[in-house]
Amino acid sequence: MKSAPFSVVYEDNHLLVVNKAAGVLVQGDKTKDKTLTDYAKEYIASKYEKPGAVFLHPIHRLDRPVSGLVAFARTSKGLERMMELFRKRDIHKVYWAIVKRRPKEEQGKLTHWLTKDEVKNVVTTHEKEVAGSQKAELNYKVLGTLNDHWLIEVRPISGRPHQIRVQLASMGCPIRGDVKYGFPKANVDASINLHAFHLVFVHPIKKEKIFLRAALPENEFWEQFLEFEMVKAKDQHLDNTFSG
Repeated sequence: MKSAPFSVVYEDNHLLVVNKAAGVLVQGDKTKDKTLTDYAKEYIASKYEKPGAVFLHPIHRLDRPVSGLVAFARTSKGLERMMELFRKRDIHKVYWAIVKRRPKEEQGKLTHWLTKDEVKNVVTTHEKEVAGSQKAELNYKVLGTLNDHWLIEVRPISGRPHQIRVQLASMGCPIRGDVKYGFPKANVDASINLHAFHLVFVHPIKKEKIFLRAALPENEFWEQFLEFEMVKAKDQHLDNTFSG
């Protein structure tokens, strides 16, 4: 049985945030495959019995093989203000990645300049700025190990295409299943073990702090790491309690 393309994590009049399944496109490409945006518009149209075109616009993207949180705007006001939050880096994102090689350091910051080959859809890291490059930064921390794999928490500072994938690969830790960036074997379902786990921002209309968490994908490999997820959920609950 094929899994659903998404589950709803947060919804109000201005925003829709979903947990995307790996393998689903956020927006259309040359494959012409049905997109997450298409599925989400169908959901809104059906739930609210909306005739005609539905206004729904993705505020950011995830690569096709990546799972986790994707935010949509349901109004032009919501879209404009959420885009501004992203521009100002006032949205805090946390990803989980599974790698086979242990990072040399338990935590650290990676800074690179990235260039993209649009034809091959491959990004290259550079230690120094080069022509046409964009600066990319992230912080990472090793959360633990299980069955010869390492779970890494990643907090991107910038938002560049393929950034987490290529920056982790650059330190010798390609993400499990990511053959494009050096992992030796593809996952059976063509996913990679990168999950947009956590999203924190101040609601642009309601002005209240929103803490969102996307459950890990329901497959055997990710389920091994459920213990880490439960600990993280407990920590998040405490954060919410004290921050209130």
